[in-house]
Amino acid sequence: MLSIMKVKLGVLLTTFSKTLDFVDKTLANHHLRVAVIADDIAKAYGLSLQARRDTFIAATLHDIGVFSLREKHKIAEYDLKNPFKHTEKGYSLMKDFAVLNNIAPIVRYHHNRWDEGRGRYCGQEEVHPGAHIIHLADRIEILLTKNEEVLKQKDTILKTIRSRSNILFDPRLVEVFADLSEKECFWFDATYAELDELIYNRDVLPEKELNIDEFEEIARLFSHIIDFRSEFTAVHSAGVSAVARALSRFAGFSSLECRLMAIAGHLHDIGKLAVPTELLERPGRLTDEECNVMKSHIYFSYRILESIKGLETINMWASFHHERMDGKGYPFHFKGDSLPLGSRIMAVADVFTAISEDRPYRKGMDRETALSLLDSLGAKNALDKEIIKIVSTNFKYLNELRHDVQTMVKEEYERLKTDERLTEDLSSTLQSV
Repeated sequence: MLSIMKVKLGVLLTTFSKTLDFVDKTLANHHLRVAVIADDIAKAYGLSLQARRDTFIAATLHDIGVFSLREKHKIAEYDLKNPFKHTEKGYSLMKDFAVLNNIAPIVRYHHNRWDEGRGRYCGQEEVHPGAHIIHLADRIEILLTKNEEVLKQKDTILKTIRSRSNILFDPRLVEVFADLSEKECFWFDATYAELDELIYNRDVLPEKELNIDEFEEIARLFSHIIDFRSEFTAVHSAGVSAVARALSRFAGFSSLECRLMAIAGHLHDIGKLAVPTELLERPGRLTDEECNVMKSHIYFSYRILESIKGLETINMWASFHHERMDGKGYPFHFKGDSLPLGSRIMAVADVFTAISEDRPYRKGMDRETALSLLDSLGAKNALDKEIIKIVSTNFKYLNELRHDVQTMVKEEYERLKTDERLTEDLSSTLQSV
C-alpha cells in the first residue's frame, strides 16, 4: 500500500479545485484561472512568498460556498448582487479545519469592495490583501470570453476594470494589472490549456505533506461540499465513511487501513460535483438521459482521485462502490475477485447507509426490512454475502454509529443554512452598492 503521507496539500487542493467547476463546462477551470491571474498580480504587487501561497490556495477554493448551477451562473455575472451569501458559506465551511483556517478569511472577504479605502477593513478586522487580489482576478477571469482571441479583449477588459477602480477594486492593484496587461504572456497564461503544468512550474504550491489526521480533515471538508449541496444527501457521505470504517475493522483491516477506508468513504461521491444539484433533487423517476448523467459521477470520482499520486488504494475503495459481484455494476463492470475487498465493503456501506438513513421524502428502513433487502442483493450476487453477514451480526451497532455521526453532521448543515439566511442582507450591512 502506498503511503498516504506523501500527498502534498497544494497538489490535493488544486486537483480538488478543478472538481468545483465540473458542473458547467462554460466555467471549466475557473478557480485555477483565477489563481494564476491572482498570483501574477500578487507577485508584481510584492507580496511575500507565504502571502502569495496563501492567496493562491484561497483562489483555488474561493467559490467553495457555491453549491448549485443556478448560483454558479449568478456569480458569473460581472455586477454581482449580494455576493456575501457564498463567501460567508465558504468561510463557514473552512474555518474549523486547522489546515485551512488561515485561508478561510481570505475566502470570506474576496468580494469586499475597496470603497475608497474603507474596504481595507471589515469591522475591526483587517482584510488580507490576497482577498482584494482575488476579487480583481475573479472579475478579470469572468470578463474573458473563452472562444475569442484573448489579445483582442485586453483593452476592453482593462477599461472595464479601470472604470471601477477605487470603487470595487484597490486602485494600486488596478495599476499593477494595467502594467501586467501590456505583457502578452499574462493573457496567454490566463487562458493556457495546460494549467496544471503552468502551476506546478511556479513556486506557489505549499510543500507541506499531509499527515493522516490532516488528510482526513480535508476529506471531511470535501464530503461536506459534496453532500451539503442538497438536503436529500446532506449527511450521506459521513454515514458511509463511519460504516465503512467499522465494517473494515470487523473484516480484519489494520488501524491505518480503517482510517484510509474512512477517507475513501468521505470521497466516494466526489464525482457528484459534476452533477447539477437540480438533477440530484429532481422529483420522480429520472429519464434515461438523466440516469446516464447520474451514472457518470462514479467515473468522475475515479478520474479525480486517479490524478493524485498516493491515493491508488483509496481510489479503488471509493470509486468501485457501484460495481457488483456479478459484473453488472458500473462504470467498469469488474467482477468477483477482481473487486478489492475494500471496494466490496464500500459498496455494502453505501447501500446500508442509503436505505437506513432518513431522507426528507421518506424514513429509513427498519432492521428487518433493511436486512431483507441486503440479503436479496447478496442472493443476486450484487453485493458480497460475507460483508452482509457482518452487517447482520452487528446491525444495531452499525445503525447507531451511522445515526450518531449523521446527527452531528446534520447539526453542522443546519448551522450553515442558518448562516446563509443571516447573510441574505449582508450586501447592505457590509458594503453599500
